[in-house]
Amino acid sequence: MSKKIMTVDDSASVRQMVSFTLKGEGYAVIEAVDGQDALLKLKGSNADLIITDLNMPNMDGIELIQKIRAHPDYKFTPIIMLTTESQDSKKKAGRAAGATGWIVKPFQPEQLLAVTRKVLG
Repeated sequence: MSKKIMTVDDSASVRQMVSFTLKGEGYAVIEAVDGQDALLKLKGSNADLIITDLNMPNMDGIELIQKIRAHPDYKFTPIIMLTTESQDSKKKAGRAAGATGWIVKPFQPEQLLAVTRKVLG
């Protein structure tokens, strides 16, 4: 059974690239356009890893992580921030919310896969 990964980003091109990269390695991918969409889609499914952008409309990545971490089923699910933000203050906020790791865009597909393999074991 392949691992299921949710990618959350308001940019269709970023979602496509993440999805294409992960599916090429045999992962199942669920796509969400923002934090609200992600929470709705998580209710009907389970994800082994969540990769989220920081800056999104409706609900940003920090708020999404806080809401996911409050849910008992996702308390220990790895969450990677994939964002253009690289300031330490943003990274600290992400870690405080419960992010497992941080990848700065633009990213290399191999970098995404290496981090994915690492957090999924």
